Amino acid sequence: MLEQLTRVARLYDFYGPLLTPKQRHWLELHYHHDLSLGEIALEEGVSRQAVYDGLQRAIKSLEDYETRLGYMQWYMSLRENINSALRHLNKYYEEEHKENLDRVRLILNKLLEKPEGSKE
Repeated sequence: MLEQLTRVARLYDFYGPLLTPKQRHWLELHYHHDLSLGEIALEEGVSRQAVYDGLQRAIKSLEDYETRLGYMQWYMSLRENINSALRHLNKYYEEEHKENLDRVRLILNKLLEKPEGSKE
Protein backbone atom coordinates (compact mmCIF):
# COMPACT_ATOMS: atom_id res chain seq x y z
CA MET A 1 0.00 0.00 0.00
CA LEU A 2 2.81 2.42 0.87
CA GLU A 3 4.57 1.52 -2.39
CA GLN A 4 1.37 2.35 -4.32
CA LEU A 5 1.05 5.66 -2.47
CA THR A 6 4.67 6.55 -3.24
CA ARG A 7 4.34 5.53 -6.89
CA VAL A 8 1.16 7.57 -7.41
CA ALA A 9 2.76 10.58 -5.71
CA ARG A 10 5.83 10.34 -7.94
CA LEU A 11 3.77 9.87 -11.08
CA TYR A 12 1.66 12.87 -10.06
CA ASP A 13 4.81 14.98 -9.68
CA PHE A 14 5.80 14.18 -13.25
CA TYR A 15 2.47 14.03 -15.05
CA GLY A 16 -0.05 15.79 -12.80
CA PRO A 17 -0.32 18.85 -15.07
CA LEU A 18 -1.51 16.56 -17.88
CA LEU A 19 -4.57 15.44 -15.89
CA THR A 20 -7.92 17.23 -15.87
CA PRO A 21 -8.45 19.78 -13.10
CA LYS A 22 -10.96 17.44 -11.40
CA GLN A 23 -8.56 14.48 -11.53
CA ARG A 24 -5.76 16.61 -10.05
CA HIS A 25 -8.04 17.93 -7.32
CA TRP A 26 -9.31 14.50 -6.29
CA LEU A 27 -5.80 12.98 -6.34
CA GLU A 28 -4.54 15.82 -4.16
CA LEU A 29 -7.41 15.42 -1.72
CA HIS A 30 -6.96 11.66 -1.49
CA TYR A 31 -3.18 11.25 -1.64
CA HIS A 32 -1.82 14.55 -0.33
CA HIS A 33 -4.51 15.50 2.18
CA ASP A 34 -5.42 11.91 3.12
CA LEU A 35 -9.17 12.35 2.67
CA SER A 36 -11.21 9.18 2.31
CA LEU A 37 -13.35 8.47 -0.72
CA GLY A 38 -16.44 9.22 1.35
CA GLU A 39 -15.06 12.56 2.53
CA ILE A 40 -14.20 13.58 -1.02
CA ALA A 41 -17.64 12.47 -2.23
CA LEU A 42 -19.34 14.53 0.47
CA GLU A 43 -17.21 17.60 -0.30
CA GLU A 44 -17.74 17.29 -4.06
CA GLY A 45 -21.42 16.33 -3.95
CA VAL A 46 -20.94 13.06 -5.81
CA SER A 47 -21.12 9.37 -4.92
CA ARG A 48 -18.26 7.49 -3.32
CA GLN A 49 -18.24 5.23 -6.40
CA ALA A 50 -17.81 8.27 -8.67
CA VAL A 51 -14.77 9.35 -6.66
CA TYR A 52 -13.33 5.83 -6.76
CA ASP A 53 -13.85 5.58 -10.53
CA GLY A 54 -12.39 9.05 -11.09
CA LEU A 55 -9.30 8.24 -9.04
CA GLN A 56 -8.82 4.95 -10.88
CA ARG A 57 -9.06 6.73 -14.24
CA ALA A 58 -6.57 9.36 -13.06
CA ILE A 59 -4.10 6.72 -11.87
CA LYS A 60 -4.50 4.82 -15.15
CA SER A 61 -3.77 8.03 -17.04
CA LEU A 62 -0.63 8.61 -14.96
CA GLU A 63 0.52 5.05 -15.61
CA ASP A 64 -0.20 5.44 -19.34
CA TYR A 65 1.88 8.62 -19.50
CA GLU A 66 4.75 6.85 -17.78
CA THR A 67 4.48 3.89 -20.17
CA ARG A 68 4.60 6.21 -23.17
CA LEU A 69 7.09 8.80 -21.94
CA GLY A 70 9.13 7.07 -19.24
CA TYR A 71 10.23 10.25 -17.46
CA MET A 72 9.87 8.84 -13.96
CA GLN A 73 11.93 5.75 -14.80
CA TRP A 74 14.54 7.94 -16.49
CA TYR A 75 14.69 10.21 -13.44
CA MET A 76 14.98 7.30 -11.01
CA SER A 77 17.78 5.80 -13.11
CA LEU A 78 19.53 9.17 -13.26
CA ARG A 79 19.37 9.52 -9.46
CA GLU A 80 20.67 5.98 -9.01
CA ASN A 81 23.62 6.66 -11.32
CA ILE A 82 24.47 9.97 -9.67
CA ASN A 83 24.36 8.32 -6.24
CA SER A 84 26.60 5.54 -7.52
CA ALA A 85 29.10 8.09 -8.88
CA LEU A 86 29.09 9.89 -5.53
CA ARG A 87 29.71 6.63 -3.66
CA HIS A 88 32.70 5.91 -5.90
CA LEU A 89 34.04 9.43 -5.37
CA ASN A 90 33.66 9.10 -1.61
CA LYS A 91 35.40 5.74 -1.73
CA TYR A 92 38.23 7.29 -3.76
CA TYR A 93 38.70 10.02 -1.18
CA GLU A 94 38.70 7.43 1.60
CA GLU A 95 40.98 4.88 -0.08
CA GLU A 96 42.61 6.79 -2.96
CA HIS A 97 42.03 4.00 -5.48
CA LYS A 98 42.21 5.12 -9.11
CA GLU A 99 39.68 2.49 -10.27
CA ASN A 100 36.96 4.36 -8.35
CA LEU A 101 37.65 7.45 -10.46
CA ASP A 102 37.47 5.31 -13.60
CA ARG A 103 34.04 4.04 -12.50
CA VAL A 104 32.86 7.60 -11.85
CA ARG A 105 34.02 8.62 -15.34
CA LEU A 106 32.12 5.70 -16.90
CA ILE A 107 28.95 6.50 -14.94
CA LEU A 108 29.09 10.19 -15.83
CA ASN A 109 29.72 9.44 -19.51
CA LYS A 110 26.73 7.09 -19.47
CA LEU A 111 24.57 9.87 -18.04
CA LEU A 112 25.56 12.11 -20.94
CA GLU A 113 24.40 9.57 -23.54
CA LYS A 114 21.20 10.39 -25.40
CA PRO A 115 18.09 8.65 -24.03
CA GLU A 116 16.54 5.94 -26.19
CA GLY A 117 14.20 7.42 -28.76
CA SER A 118 15.87 10.84 -28.56
CA LYS A 119 16.09 12.75 -31.84
CA GLU A 120 19.12 14.94 -31.14
